[in-house]
Amino acid sequence: MKKKGRGMSIFVSIIDGDYHESAEEANTAYRQLSAYIDYKHCEGVAEIIVARSISDGFRSIVQIMGLGNLKPNIVVMRYPEIWRRENLITQIPSSFISIINDCIIANKAIVIVKGLDEWPNEYQRLYGTIDLYTGWILRDGGLMLLLSQLLLARDGFESCKIQVFCIAEEGTEAEELKADVKKYLYDLRMQAEVIVVTMKSMEAHSEISPNAKKDPQEEYASAQDRIRAYLSQMKETAQREGRPLMEDGRQVVVNEEKVEKFLYTMLKLNTTIVKYSMMAAVVLVSLPPPPLNHPAYCYMEYMDMLVVNVPRMLIVRGYRRDVVTLFT
Repeated sequence: MKKKGRGMSIFVSIIDGDYHESAEEANTAYRQLSAYIDYKHCEGVAEIIVARSISDGFRSIVQIMGLGNLKPNIVVMRYPEIWRRENLITQIPSSFISIINDCIIANKAIVIVKGLDEWPNEYQRLYGTIDLYTGWILRDGGLMLLLSQLLLARDGFESCKIQVFCIAEEGTEAEELKADVKKYLYDLRMQAEVIVVTMKSMEAHSEISPNAKKDPQEEYASAQDRIRAYLSQMKETAQREGRPLMEDGRQVVVNEEKVEKFLYTMLKLNTTIVKYSMMAAVVLVSLPPPPLNHPAYCYMEYMDMLVVNVPRMLIVRGYRRDVVTLFT
């Protein structure tokens, strides 16, 4: 993700605990992380943070990491596919949302990598397309375009071609939108095929793709059942204790109609991705910001609905600053 290897990378690991008690553990973790960075032939420095929680540790990182004006502007993290494990289901969703919100407040771009184990190593090559899904390509400052170009510069993706899928609202002039995006790409001297997908056509493509490993409709129904059970348990606990709905120490507002709408939107987007991009080398999609006051558990269900059946995905949120210009 660095053009020709230039730029600074900081590899950070957070240890839960008290610094006085975990100082030796932190030193050991630092040596292990530094050795792993060298083993992977990455250029960067290791940092270990000891904090009382993942959220507190990341909040410290996002505020102080760097030197003067030389501060990281992109936060990259792995999608937590193990979040449903019994000992993690209460911890990971709240930490995940906290990190995303902290990045938004600090004006950091976010790249969440799904399917990290499926990514090619230095000896493997992928063929096909790099597919970008976005409402309008400038909303993230062109970060997805930049990432696609950086991927093409890597040996594992150099044989791929770029496809840009623009998600348009109903009533949008599809041809006009397509012409605008193609002109934008032409001005930047970027070669990519532009495809406009309307919300109506997304509905039409909600049938099951023969390439899908899991049935999206079944995943959707299961997610609905889990969300209903979770919300019901929250309400019962709140009534029993005579307090408002709380999650992780903060009050939440549950509008079940909005929860259902958000989950259904993720289903439509996922079925569209699977329809058009099942054979893509990698898919890039805009990160939906966490809805205000929705339970963190519900947001993780939304995200799981978005990524199902997609082996490799980059979920991207820019920092509202152009990273791709005529002079890039």
